Amino acid sequence: MSDLYDGQRSMRNMRKLAMQRGVVAILDVGSSKIACLVLRFDGTGPLSEEGEIGSLAGQSGFRVIGAATTRSRGVRFGEICAMQETERAIRTALQAAQKMAGIRVDHVIACFSGAEPRSYGLDAQVELEGRVVSEQDVARVLSHCDVPDYGEGREVLHAQPVNFALDHRSGLSDPRGQLGNTLSVDMHMLTVDADAIQHLAHCIKRCDLELAGVASSAYVSGIAALVEDEQELGAACIDMGGGSTGVSIFIKKHMIYGDAVRMGGDHVTSDISMGLQVPMANAERIKTFYGGVHATGMDDREMIEIGGDTGDFEHDRRTASRAELIGIMRPRVEEILEEVRARLDAAGFDHLPSQQIVLTGGGSQIPGLDGLASKILGQQVRLGRPLRVHGLPQAATGPGFASAVGLSLFAAHPQDEWWDFDIPADRYPSRSLKRAVKWFRDNW
Repeated sequence: MSDLYDGQRSMRNMRKLAMQRGVVAILDVGSSKIACLVLRFDGTGPLSEEGEIGSLAGQSGFRVIGAATTRSRGVRFGEICAMQETERAIRTALQAAQKMAGIRVDHVIACFSGAEPRSYGLDAQVELEGRVVSEQDVARVLSHCDVPDYGEGREVLHAQPVNFALDHRSGLSDPRGQLGNTLSVDMHMLTVDADAIQHLAHCIKRCDLELAGVASSAYVSGIAALVEDEQELGAACIDMGGGSTGVSIFIKKHMIYGDAVRMGGDHVTSDISMGLQVPMANAERIKTFYGGVHATGMDDREMIEIGGDTGDFEHDRRTASRAELIGIMRPRVEEILEEVRARLDAAGFDHLPSQQIVLTGGGSQIPGLDGLASKILGQQVRLGRPLRVHGLPQAATGPGFASAVGLSLFAAHPQDEWWDFDIPADRYPSRSLKRAVKWFRDNW
């Protein structure tokens, strides 16, 4: 665990170096597209020298100066399956974004979906050594969290304190400098499949880039798509990507649960491709222009030219009704939403004070999806677009860019994590993570 802790700390330090230099790249490695944003920082904000009150991770204002997107290659279910193909796609997106920005970028912060995320809730309590809560007290209480045995071949991606309690007062976001006797913490830990994270780190290294941070796509989509009130009162973000659908639940501005369903928009396209006997590219075009999930009386009469380039005149002039297309799409969309509902039920989403659900991601643009989702999920559902950030091109403001925009916000305003604190070496969890932390040693 000490290797893991040191590796995450070194990524944090690399992020600080990149921010001092002024530019960092944001990379969203998805199953259908790879998006790259280049951010310029205007100098670090409240980053205290002596580690006094204030965000330890450091915050900064930024502006997007370069943006590019390219078709993803070698990625299935949000995980890399063909290293060279993915490397070529990442290089293509990065070079286009660098050209637009007119500057070279060495450091990159990446996010990915899939990798079978699992959430754990940890807690701990310590007696304070003095009356005032210090940095060391926070580190001590975090180190006392009892880490569960999450299995071989898993990796901790996020470990965030979501709530502090001082004596009988709970709901503190930052207890440093306050007076009390007993300090308690609730921490959310997200683990992912170690191989997926190793492959991503190795692929970025092959692109001659330094990895300055890595995040879960479900988490950063929630940061971008949920408004402040939703993050505070409790809401779920459903990020419908190409190869997987991320699920994250927020309350008190912290993620308390993360998961993923291994199905997304590409599966709908695949169903259309098989149902209408057309190539995937044609199926994607038909889904984009004519897709939907609610059939009306008009749809029987609205005919869609399927097209084709087989050379067989009769075959290439086939048509299908829109009702037929909806009949192919709806069962798969319902299946994805049923899986999402099972994940939300398992997380105890019904017990939150507010049960707002926000749909985002490229797959959420299917007409009528919000109505179908509210029937299946049984809550208030709205379609979410990412927050506007300075310099973001109009083409990158759609729901499909929620992860990339959220990752920009995550880079500029990172939440304190376990590795931001100097935890005593003798308090590292004793479990050995031989294979799971090997990639840190390889990369740093």
